Order: sequence, then C-alpha cells, then structure tokens
Amino acid sequence: MSAVDAGLLTHLKTGLTTIAHAWAITRTDGVVMGFTDHDRALSFDGITFRADTGMSAMTLAQSTGLSVDNTEALGALSDLSIREDEIEQGRFDDASVQAWIVNWQDVSQRWMQFRGTIGEFRRADGGFQAELRGLTETLNRPFGRVYQKPCSAVLGDPACGFDLSSPGFSLDIPLDVVSGSRVFRWQDLDAFSDGWFARGRFEVLEGPAAGLKGQIKQDRTEDGTRTVELWEPVRATLTPGTMVRLTAGCDKRSETCRLKFLNLANFQGFPDVPGEDWVLAVPKSTGANTGGSLR
Repeated sequence: MSAVDAGLLTHLKTGLTTIAHAWAITRTDGVVMGFTDHDRALSFDGITFRADTGMSAMTLAQSTGLSVDNTEALGALSDLSIREDEIEQGRFDDASVQAWIVNWQDVSQRWMQFRGTIGEFRRADGGFQAELRGLTETLNRPFGRVYQKPCSAVLGDPACGFDLSSPGFSLDIPLDVVSGSRVFRWQDLDAFSDGWFARGRFEVLEGPAAGLKGQIKQDRTEDGTRTVELWEPVRATLTPGTMVRLTAGCDKRSETCRLKFLNLANFQGFPDVPGEDWVLAVPKSTGANTGGSLR
C-alpha cells in the first residue's frame, strides 16, 4: 500500500470511510469522459466524474508479476455518456482508462487503482460490458522483423518513411453518390489512374462521422464512373456532400515501392528470398540445383 496517498490511508484506518470509485476514459480522438459510482458528481484532475451513468465495476485482478491485470466495467447506455452508435463506430477502441479509489468528501485523498486500455467492448439489452486490459498487455504483442517477400511496413509509418501528404497521394473530395456507406462513386477522378487508391484509406473529415476510417478494397472506373469500395461499410450514415479524404494504397510489392512511391531504399520486404519450392527441392545427380534465375 506504499503507493496510496497518505491522507487516504489515514482515512481508511479510521474504519468509517466515505469511499467511491471513479473512472476516466480518454478516447483516441481526444474525448475525455468521467464516471463515478457515487451519488454525486466528483471533480479532480480537470475531469468531472458524472454520477448518473449507471457505471459499476467487477473485481479488479492485479498481480506483482508480468501477468496481465484485467477487470470489466459495466454500465447502461446513455445519450449523455456512452452512446450505442459511438460503440458501433469504434470510438472507444483502444481508449485509455484510469480508475481511482477516492474519498468523496476530500477528493485530494485518492489512489489510482488501475491504468490500462479498453479491450473487447460488448453491448446488449441497452447496456455495455467493456473488458479493461492492464499496461502489461502490450508485452503480449509480437515484435521483430518477418522475412517475407512483401513489405512488412505500413505505408507512411516510420519504417516506411513515405510522406503521404506529398502532392498526388491524397485527395479531399465531397461525396457524390453513396451506396450503403460502403460504395462511393464520382464522375471527375480522371487525374488518378485506376487502382491508385486500392488498399488505401478512406477517412471522413466532417459531420457526425468525422474521424471514422475505412480500408479501400477496390478502386476502378466503369463507363466513365469512378467507384471506390471499402472492405467494410463506415459505421455511420454518410450523405452526398460530406467531405472525405482518399489516400493512395500500397500492395507491398517492391515494384510498387520503386515506381509508385520512389521509396525503394526503405522497402521492408525481402523479394529475393527463395520460395518454398526451392527450399524443399531434393538433391540432383546432374546439373545445378539453384532454383533458376530470378530475372
């Protein structure tokens, strides 16, 4: 208990306590929400923790080793706090979470009990159930290089090093024809060759769906109409006139890196690694067993 605030520790030793729980959720888009199981709102660290949200928490499992701390938060969906459409849109994915035990009579007496991120988020029957993952969860993620022919970098990340803001590699354009928030059509995208945006990113720039993104599956021209199709529909209603951004895509091949992005020096794949047929080839009594020319 060495990390517990001295004032809170003294309060706990009295045996007659005024303790509540408080949670703060910080989404990846910068929105901060505060909740408490107390019957009145609490405020500290510049956050107001609302009391009318129906939030509660299950038992928190914590350990001193490298095992993953975990817990769950339960609550009722509310138009004023956590809304069902925002869960559906993925607004709470990977949001950071902090949880305190706090003396509601003196909020300066508090102890941060948990810090982590939101994992699986489930909703049903007008409520939600969020899995909370501790900081040691990141130790479960694999790191290191993968020896494969395609590039292992993500277009525009530090390993790739390509600047996606370069002219010609992104386009801000209002929506023209929308089909099910998944298929979009325009008449005036002749400046970009077919497939230029395939495997790229689709991002909504304004309106209620601002910030939502999707991965582009196909980018093709048919009868003079340019069609961009996403792998999955954007989880919001999109209407003509909404401004969106299309970003060029990469198919991870060395030829694309060299010719489309002029970025071969940062290519993170191994195009000359022999294929499985050569690796599994048996010795020959005559001739060289080299797998043949790569050119």
